[in-house]
Amino acid sequence: MVKWDIFCNVVDNFGDIGVTWRLARQLVAEHGQDVRLWVDEPAVFAPLCPQADPKAQSQWQQGVEIRHWRQDWQPVEPADVVIEAFACQLPAQYLEAMAARRDQPRWLNLEYLSAEDWVAGCHGLPSFQPNGLQKSFYFPGFVEGTGGLLREAGLLERRDAFQADPQARRAFLRELGVAPREDALLISLFAYENAALAGWLDALAAGSQPVQLLVPVGRVLADLARWLGEEQLGAGASRQRGNLVIDVLPFVSQDDYDRLLWCCDFNAVRGEDSFIRAQWAGRPLLWHIYQQEEGAHWEKLEAFLKVYCRDVPAEAAAALSESWRAWNRGEGMPEAWAALLENWPEIQRQARRWSLVQGARSDLATGLVQFCTN
Repeated sequence: MVKWDIFCNVVDNFGDIGVTWRLARQLVAEHGQDVRLWVDEPAVFAPLCPQADPKAQSQWQQGVEIRHWRQDWQPVEPADVVIEAFACQLPAQYLEAMAARRDQPRWLNLEYLSAEDWVAGCHGLPSFQPNGLQKSFYFPGFVEGTGGLLREAGLLERRDAFQADPQARRAFLRELGVAPREDALLISLFAYENAALAGWLDALAAGSQPVQLLVPVGRVLADLARWLGEEQLGAGASRQRGNLVIDVLPFVSQDDYDRLLWCCDFNAVRGEDSFIRAQWAGRPLLWHIYQQEEGAHWEKLEAFLKVYCRDVPAEAAAALSESWRAWNRGEGMPEAWAALLENWPEIQRQARRWSLVQGARSDLATGLVQFCTN
């Protein structure tokens, strides 16, 4: 059994720990690896794994050893494979211990997801370090020559079975406190603060199509409350404006969030982890990308739209792309939403087609195991 240490520095709420937690679980469950996951903010991890103790220094969850990555680092034996997620900085003492090992560990920097052209050329490249160690860059991605996407075995089959079972869908929504309306377009909303939200909500409320909007507790809730003219909203709140019904949900585990995405006709998501999971849902989606300095996130957004829309008819591709741009620049959603609805069948087909194309590729965890242990 190969030992792995995965280090996660929580930067942006749940994105970094969301990705590393899914990866750690999959390495244990499907590849029989021995995994320690080091996280500097266990309190952020706990909502993703409700049975976890946010104050524990060490605990086991689903076969993964979860360790609190403390500032006052206590020496441990380095693992055979070391992953620093998203360029986090490993403890100096740990690096020294890695260099001192007779069999030096495989050391990887697991990078952020990007569809930019240069990614395939940099995937797997080594970087020689001053201490004699070699670090490699490992890039997830959507095309051949990259590390693929996180996807558990049988995920798409479980999705298809769930989506083909209306009773399972209704039962799951009721567990979340939602009374599903059979005639409504069901939308999930998980986003950062967004100036475009009010215009979109206006359009949904005034539209001829009934809409039920499901909003898990998160950062967008303050904007939602402001639109409703309220000071704050909490889980369990339900409001109606025109043809729009809004239900606020509790924060859910990763597995339940997957099912929520599978339930909905359209998913507005944010960050990296929920972005990938929405793609696996096979339903139309809207991505609120994490903003970067000097607008670097726009290049990532356009790069993804380029590959995602490659086989989409021009009018539908334009409608889809403009909705993503409007959402991320904070204006123009009423017009963009109207165009999206006019091209809805084609956009639905693309969402399904894209999930199947990506699902036919090797997944990220399998690729990492092959890269590190062969």
